[in-house]
Amino acid sequence: MNKLKVIQLLPELNVGGVERGTTDFSKALVENGHESIVISNGGIYEKDIIEHGGKHINLPIHKKSIFSLLLSKKLKSIYDQEKPDVIHIRSRMPAWINYHAFKKLNFKPLLISTFHGLYSTPIYSRVMSKVDHMIAISKTVKKYIIETYDISEDKITTIPRGCDIKHFNKDELDEEWIEKWFSEYPQTKNKVVLTLPTRISKWKGVDRFVELLSKLDGIKFHGLVVGPTSSSKEKYFNTLIKKVEDLGITEKITFTGSRKDIVNIYKISDIVFNLSIKPEPFGRTTIEAISCGTKVIGWNHGGTKEILEELFPEGLVELNNIDFLKEKVLKLSKKSHRIPEDNTFTSNRMIKETIDLYNQLLNKKI
Repeated sequence: MNKLKVIQLLPELNVGGVERGTTDFSKALVENGHESIVISNGGIYEKDIIEHGGKHINLPIHKKSIFSLLLSKKLKSIYDQEKPDVIHIRSRMPAWINYHAFKKLNFKPLLISTFHGLYSTPIYSRVMSKVDHMIAISKTVKKYIIETYDISEDKITTIPRGCDIKHFNKDELDEEWIEKWFSEYPQTKNKVVLTLPTRISKWKGVDRFVELLSKLDGIKFHGLVVGPTSSSKEKYFNTLIKKVEDLGITEKITFTGSRKDIVNIYKISDIVFNLSIKPEPFGRTTIEAISCGTKVIGWNHGGTKEILEELFPEGLVELNNIDFLKEKVLKLSKKSHRIPEDNTFTSNRMIKETIDLYNQLLNKKI
């Protein structure tokens, strides 16, 4: 196995699926004998990268501004100094800065991009296709790339995202944590716990979840929405709170905000939901919950559909059919109902397939 030096570029290293995936991949590269460098504006995961043997270079490539393109000179000097074998781009603004830096290089590393989303504004996003090869995180994303950018199928490889099954596991909950949880959230005790893990955003389907809770009867339940509210979404969050009040379900739902113990929350939940009204490019929370042995219900579209079709088809529901969603909850909330198949969308699988792709493409370049 050849030792590779890999540079990953992304805007920041704060909470999010791309950020966590980049951090996990950096750790795996080092564990597999490779050299890992991450370039970003930094954030909470920066420490993790360094602690696990990676290198982080701080560069403010997160700002969506034409002035950010001026950073291409600095980025080129980093490339000249580090001489990477692979440059892996994970976001559009960094892709633009890289585009101007890369074309001035006297050597040409393998250039890869991962489409982590169904990117809108094709003119701005097309730069993600100006690479040697693209990775799509699901069949849904691959289809979107081909149709939107008229890209040849052989230039795209589908590598599903994965989660760390050592972290997202089926181990028993710690009694001390359970005691602390019920002390903080006594409203969830002896209830069917229904959880929507998501940041507060209109397209994430939080209002559909609220509507579902307002229609549920026949079971004692409590709903949790677990995730942050950014300052730009506070107005929308306030409309959600008003809707909860108007529907008279204030005592049946809790917005917890961000939680670092999401693994335990998955485990204490009876059902986890993915109700995004736009197709999810992948659906990381779906595989995380399934890895913990928890049932998942999601709309029948996008990456969530792909995961549930393979691991828990009983969890699929026709898009926006709240009545069917209600019936599905009543059915799956029974303790006797089977739990999902073991998760096959693992970090190890994703990491192996990505490194294998690097080597395959590098061998073609020789």
